[in-house]
Amino acid sequence: MHRARKRFGQNFLVDPTIIQSLVSAIAPKNADNILEIGPGLGALTRPLLTKVDHLEVVELDRDLIEQLEQLNSNEKTVTVHQHDALKFDFSSTDKPRRIVGNLPYNISTPLIFHLLDQLPSIIDMHFMLQKEVVDRICTPSGNRNFGRLSAMVQSKCVAQQLIEVPAKSFSPAPKVTSAFIRLTPHRQPFVPTELETTFKIIVQKCFSQPRKTLANNLRDTISSEEITAIGIDPSMRPQQLTLDNLLTLSKISKNQFSQ
Repeated sequence: MHRARKRFGQNFLVDPTIIQSLVSAIAPKNADNILEIGPGLGALTRPLLTKVDHLEVVELDRDLIEQLEQLNSNEKTVTVHQHDALKFDFSSTDKPRRIVGNLPYNISTPLIFHLLDQLPSIIDMHFMLQKEVVDRICTPSGNRNFGRLSAMVQSKCVAQQLIEVPAKSFSPAPKVTSAFIRLTPHRQPFVPTELETTFKIIVQKCFSQPRKTLANNLRDTISSEEITAIGIDPSMRPQQLTLDNLLTLSKISKNQFSQ
């Protein structure tokens, strides 16, 4: 029996009712090109394989690879990538992927940022995350929890919290409540391609010190006078900014950053 490894952030789903709810929320179709991140013991992999003929999985723990490869049969095939998801090229496909997974909580935020850079190859994403992270992703502008993660995800995707999942649904049980989220890329990009690099930098600078004012965080990039001239109060805290505000700030500073 495989024991969960803390260094991989492993908490295996064991509640069959929750697992079925997750599969229903994903609503897989046979023709879907689905890739699962961190399949672990295959709790989600197996029911997904009842809906599709082929599935890809990315698993870092080499001790789980053999178990996952045994899911192959005459009717069903599983392509196992023994790889670090943070370094995996999710765009390496001719057919856009649907990404799913019970993400290791210790890498969930950097992994989401990694995936946001590869959205042209992604149809949608369904993830199990700490509820606190899901709340941050979904929180609106003006809320004290609105930050860099919220702004970057919402600028690229529609975010929907689907199911709250108690700790007892996992083994070992984490010390936090979890939640299942759907991220669907916008059909039309909110941020123009030529502004993507600048937008990332501006968002990062704005939220580098959330308790500081906008003028303070952007003092090396945009002057208070320039901020005021575009109708934004430089004394605002970053969590008060809207996505439109962030895009406007990017437009007036685009010449400072190479694309």
